[in-house]
Amino acid sequence: MSDTTLSSSTAVGLPAFRFSAAETLKHVVLIFGSLIVLLPFYVMVSYSFKSPAEIMQNIGGFFGAQEAFRDDYCIKLGKDVADCMVTPVIYNYTTAFEKAPLIRYLLNGVIVTASIFFIQVLVALPCAYALAKLRFCGREAVFGLVLFCLLIPVHAIALPLYIMLAKVGLTNTYAALIIPWTISVFGIFLMRQFFMTVPDDLIDAARMDGMNEFSIIWNVMLPTAIPALLAFAIFSVVAHWNDYFWPRIVITGDRSLFTPPLGLREFKGDADGDNFGPMMATATIIVAPLIVAFLIAQRRFIEGITLSGMK
Repeated sequence: MSDTTLSSSTAVGLPAFRFSAAETLKHVVLIFGSLIVLLPFYVMVSYSFKSPAEIMQNIGGFFGAQEAFRDDYCIKLGKDVADCMVTPVIYNYTTAFEKAPLIRYLLNGVIVTASIFFIQVLVALPCAYALAKLRFCGREAVFGLVLFCLLIPVHAIALPLYIMLAKVGLTNTYAALIIPWTISVFGIFLMRQFFMTVPDDLIDAARMDGMNEFSIIWNVMLPTAIPALLAFAIFSVVAHWNDYFWPRIVITGDRSLFTPPLGLREFKGDADGDNFGPMMATATIIVAPLIVAFLIAQRRFIEGITLSGMK
């Protein structure tokens, strides 16, 4: 009976199922790895739904029991106990917006990451075009310096950068958050590798039409490089949206300039302990735009990484 079914499936063009131990092992490893990566996000979202007692005792499942609990801070304000009973999920997310100006922090994150990416593109495209398509003395040496700069961690140059910005009075400003990252060696490298796949005939045709080099960059190469730019945008925005190290150094006295990661500090308690529920709710709100942006640009992002945008 099974032989007949297999013959019938093959006759109508259906693929025959073949068991492969190697493929099975590969998928098991990938599934296990994905679970490890997703576990912190699972805990983050789950804790944003739970009461403090459920978080401390690690009970209540994913959503928690959603039983009303007493808000001790509300009691300290002199309100009645009945008025201070709150539902965990409502308390966590409302506190995330009420205790800290989260909208302001999100706006700061948008301003900083968008400005950095815009200036990085203005610098990276001409540099990448020159390294990929122009012939000049020392081109390979310059590209070698670009690769060398990829090896330098940001922490190694953080102190000189801070001293420089402090001496010119730019600490506690948007400029301090933006200027140090306006040149991205990774962006230059990625765009250069993409431009290497662009046929020289396309550039020669543009030159024959009377276009100068800058016109070729912005009118010919830029539309071609959209997949690579989207891939670079994901890397750039994620890196600077989630950056806590540098904003913590240069933003010390102006709370209105806090970026989203710095906003999480608002929920770190002292004598009263940490407020983990609102903290996890804030983290969920901060991460959500990045996930949505990645899902929207996922297809073009993969095209840019594989450098297959040229058709």
